[in-house]
Amino acid sequence: MKKILYISASLAIVAGAYFWSFGVPGAGPTGADDTTPAAQAQGGPPRGGPPGRPGGFPGAGGTTVVLTALDIQPFEDTFRAVGSSEAIQRATVTADVSGRIVEASLTPNAQVTQGDVLVQLDARTATLSLETAQSELEQATATVERYESLQQSGNLTVTNVTLAEAQLAERLAQAAVAQAELALEDLTIRARISGKIGLSDVNVGDYLTANTPIATIDNSDALLVEFELPERSVGFLSLGRDVALETPSLTGRIFEGEITSFDSRIDDVTRSVTVQARVQNPDGVLWPGMTFTAWLNNLSDPLLVVPTTAITWSRDGASIWFEDDGKAQSTPVTILHRRDENVWLDVDLPAGTMIITEGAHKLRPGAAITDANALPPQSGQEPT
Repeated sequence: MKKILYISASLAIVAGAYFWSFGVPGAGPTGADDTTPAAQAQGGPPRGGPPGRPGGFPGAGGTTVVLTALDIQPFEDTFRAVGSSEAIQRATVTADVSGRIVEASLTPNAQVTQGDVLVQLDARTATLSLETAQSELEQATATVERYESLQQSGNLTVTNVTLAEAQLAERLAQAAVAQAELALEDLTIRARISGKIGLSDVNVGDYLTANTPIATIDNSDALLVEFELPERSVGFLSLGRDVALETPSLTGRIFEGEITSFDSRIDDVTRSVTVQARVQNPDGVLWPGMTFTAWLNNLSDPLLVVPTTAITWSRDGASIWFEDDGKAQSTPVTILHRRDENVWLDVDLPAGTMIITEGAHKLRPGAAITDANALPPQSGQEPT
């Protein structure tokens, strides 16, 4: 008997706790079902929200979307590349013959003019060879003149063959003199171009062998900057096209260059094309070997542009929705460029057409639409 009373008391406690927490099922705060017709007649809200268009939002009929006018803008494509520079005119000074240095004028960073003597090799042997050749030429010339005089006087001892042999000997002597002069000139090493001379480690007394580099000369009145651009830039490359150049050595300064040449093929590994641009350097602030960042800008013709949210995709590709007499219509598009939140398109629509930028995912062709920006503000909201 005690056990039965204990179980009954436990059930009563559980039931009391349930009703205390959740109330009587099917009753509102006043004990009546507020979804019944009687409750609705007393002012209770009907199911489905307040009266108006579908979904319970006040305003005109149709699906609410956001409309934006189709804009037209050019697309600016920018190509950026890093390259290095070299003097537009440069030369390496070398010795054409071997010899010992007896004079040198190789001051680093000194400005030299084409033809200036930079190094003089020992020329004593070459000078003697030239004097010997000149003496032989003088003797051969005198012989020819004597034979010609004898022939003119009627002397039959000088035949035409003898005179021809003497004339040949004279020409050979002339060639020997010219060869000796050239050998002597090769011992004098001159600047081949005008410009600034670089460092050199040769000194007076050193013995130079033929083709030994002595120093470099750079004419830096203009520099040639070489860089590589991606394959998609080939349509924008042309001789004389402007290029903006910037170097970390001179922060904040932009230099103007122009394309002077570019390769005739795409590199099959890097898929890029090599480009060379010339930049003037009249004040000499730019040095050969500097690192440059090259900027090549291309501004397209005006194109139709929409926000990225206006693009919808299907199995047929990309398309956009637009408003036509209060109805939604769709048209396919070709995407030409993308940047940030905008997309440039090829589409058969005039500029100014109202494009659906939000809410297009729930549309069907011909569906009535309402611009959200045209709806009156709801209670408690400031008009936009």
